[in-house]
Amino acid sequence: MRKLKSFLLSIIAVVAVVACTSNFDEINEDPNRIAQISPGTLINPIIYGLAAHNADRSASITFDLMQVSLPFPSVSGGLHRYDVSQNIGNSSWYHYYKWANNIREMRMAAEKAEDENYLAIALTLNAWVYSNLTDIFGPVPMMEASTGEEGNFYPAFDSQEFIYEILLQDLERANELYQVDEKMVYAEDILFHNDVSKWQKFTNSLHMRLLLRISERAETNAFQQLTAMVNNPEVYPVFESTEESAILKVTGVTPNVSPWGRPQDFRLSVKMADFFVENLNELEDSRRPIIATLAKNEANENIGYKGIPSAYDGPESQFEYNASTFNIEQVTNPMKIVLLPYSEVEFIKAELAQRGFIEDAKTHYEKGVQAAFEQLEAEFSANYFENELAAYNDSLERIMLQKYYALYFVDYQQWFEYRRTGFPELPTTDAMFNDKKMPVRFYYPSDIQVNNSENYSKAVEMLGGSDDINTKVWWDQ
Repeated sequence: MRKLKSFLLSIIAVVAVVACTSNFDEINEDPNRIAQISPGTLINPIIYGLAAHNADRSASITFDLMQVSLPFPSVSGGLHRYDVSQNIGNSSWYHYYKWANNIREMRMAAEKAEDENYLAIALTLNAWVYSNLTDIFGPVPMMEASTGEEGNFYPAFDSQEFIYEILLQDLERANELYQVDEKMVYAEDILFHNDVSKWQKFTNSLHMRLLLRISERAETNAFQQLTAMVNNPEVYPVFESTEESAILKVTGVTPNVSPWGRPQDFRLSVKMADFFVENLNELEDSRRPIIATLAKNEANENIGYKGIPSAYDGPESQFEYNASTFNIEQVTNPMKIVLLPYSEVEFIKAELAQRGFIEDAKTHYEKGVQAAFEQLEAEFSANYFENELAAYNDSLERIMLQKYYALYFVDYQQWFEYRRTGFPELPTTDAMFNDKKMPVRFYYPSDIQVNNSENYSKAVEMLGGSDDINTKVWWDQ
């Protein structure tokens, strides 16, 4: 009897061991790691990560360069005085390559799944990232980037001309790939909520942005391509309303929360720049209370909206008032992060018309202005254009001034457009560095210079021999 019991216990033990080992992989699978990447796995982290980074860089860099705001007090130096540090571009370099790697994974997963909509989205997101990278630095690694797993730790740099050629081809292909009648089968994306038609419009609106960026290079025929896109809306649908814009609605529900964990930091030791505020004052613009606070005199009485001259000279004590700063509600949950607004599309069309490629510049200009109010949820006055300073006057300068406000808080776009056109015309002071000249690019990160020195040297040769803030990129030459 004892032998029988011993035998049965042995059998039970063996079965238990087999059962455990046959289920070993399932039991030991980490529930916090993604077991298999689908085309939709990474889309929301990519969108949020890029949007959050871009909002931060807009506040930290673009606002200072483009006289939206300035640090205050600021005894000397500072980006608003064109005092540019060696590693100012580091954050964007590493963030953009981080997300470019994830976009690459998304693209590969879409190709494997034969999902044309997600492949088109991946191509679009990639063009968004690399266009910003190359517009900040010039030549950058693209074709050999994100290949560390393949053993390539020293990627070659590609020329900006080549990068734009590839990005524009990718956007053209993406537009053709979209299957608007097919549903996106994965979890809802946080930008367009799986609306394929809006993703396609984002692709083509971005395509227009990039074509306009390189339009001064006559060999690209960019204006002619833009005209063809505008004249063929069925083939190239673009944003037609603010509701369709690429604007991320930050809900405040984790993980979709404000990039400013402490919203008060957004305006800590920051004042509005005089140029930005005074133009809005002259326009009697209803966007002021949404963007800025009221200034106060020494008696703590409201004195309207009043900024401080960017790159001011002399002591802080010269300003006998407490200048306007940012309205903190802009970065308090829930909030919005603008990626590419409908207003920008209308201003592109307005510029095309002003240059004589399409018709009705005035209508496109006015649509762009009104849309810029809508994206901030500001009330638009019916008599706004009765103000002589707001009315369309057939000039590119007038278009670009209003586009400057439409691109408020849109990553680096104000700076990129200023470099392309020279508008709006920004005041200078004797306290400015760099011979009072706007920087036209940023230095490559110093560790890239050291760790990828051979390819870095070739990139500098592409730039014309100098890794300098005054060395113009290809489309700006």
